[in-house]
Amino acid sequence: MPDYLTDQLPGTGGHIKETCEDFLVEELPLYPACGSGEHLMLEVEKRGLTTFEMMRRLARALQVKERDMGYAGLKDAQATTRQFISVPGATPQQTADLDLEGIRILSATLHRNKLRPGHLAGNRFTIRVRDTGPEAESIAGNVLHILSLTGVPNFFGVQRYGVLGNSHLIGGALLRQDYPGAIRQIIGDPERITNPSWRQAAELFRDGDPAAAAAALPRGMRDEYQLLQILAKGQAPEKAVLTLPARLLRLYLSAFQSYLFDRVVAMRLASLDILWPGDLAYKHDNGACFLVADAATEQPRADRLEISPSGPLFGYKMSQAGAAQGMLEQALLAKEALSLEHFRLGRGLSMPGERRPLRVPISQTRVQTDADGLLLSFALPRGSYATSVLREIMKTPADNLQGTVTARNIE
Repeated sequence: MPDYLTDQLPGTGGHIKETCEDFLVEELPLYPACGSGEHLMLEVEKRGLTTFEMMRRLARALQVKERDMGYAGLKDAQATTRQFISVPGATPQQTADLDLEGIRILSATLHRNKLRPGHLAGNRFTIRVRDTGPEAESIAGNVLHILSLTGVPNFFGVQRYGVLGNSHLIGGALLRQDYPGAIRQIIGDPERITNPSWRQAAELFRDGDPAAAAAALPRGMRDEYQLLQILAKGQAPEKAVLTLPARLLRLYLSAFQSYLFDRVVAMRLASLDILWPGDLAYKHDNGACFLVADAATEQPRADRLEISPSGPLFGYKMSQAGAAQGMLEQALLAKEALSLEHFRLGRGLSMPGERRPLRVPISQTRVQTDADGLLLSFALPRGSYATSVLREIMKTPADNLQGTVTARNIE
């Protein structure tokens, strides 16, 4: 099984994200703001902030409720990002004099509707890769040419699995109702933690003292602190876990879905552009899927990147593939000792599931070099990750794709 779709080509090596300026992400909107209505559509540039932290700061400054604001996509804190958000009841004049650290308003236009997750066409990336090997520009250009013809492996990748790379393990434990196991993963393995206070807390928890562990945690880890306090009072692990914010629990569950999907992509890597009988083919123009009965008849459409094989984001309502692909997916789930019904969790945590293309088209590709290294530009559809392109170009360990800018705000 190949490690890369472009295994026949060398990598450039290097690393990314020494600074936020090394990684620029720009949302490509589905539609422009119409110029009238009760919502203010803001194009915002942020640096070193998560989308939610940016929205919290703007909500305070504009005196609106954060839950009433809208966004199209979540953007990395380890980057400079330009994205759109909607603010109810605000006016362009209110944003003219805003001075918020890490935030710059690029445009403000009235619009009729609240922005919803997924309401974007895609993202354009401009990425600096430093300390590359020889012939980096030529290698990157050749890789991007192949990806433009065959599509990009649609991995979620390392950024989906959290600072310790174990968010999916927490999600898997939740699905199996293994709450003590989930807590061990949430607090973390001391051997994998670099922050001294967090590492001390993890060691104290491992030694059976949740109260002392809570006291040792860095101040920024409020959710973990609350969890340990509940355990210190003698409450059950299930209660402690389920008091965590539902948004965080859903993030863990989503990470597990992503992990299983990435395993399917890896298993199909040598045939991402080839339809199998029984595949559920994904239509790139509208996101619909259909069962492939005659692979030879449909293959020309796959060759034109109109359709692609799809993989599972497992859930209790997910459409299942047939034939060989169906057996692959069923075997993967069985290996985890799970069924689709395990994803019907209740408490607002149930995961209906969906299909996701195993590859995606890439466009607007450009490569150049300067004194600071290799500069890459390209656009991907919404829901796809630049790390999938970078892993093919750089062919370096996964840690090099996360960069050196801190991934979590721990005081």
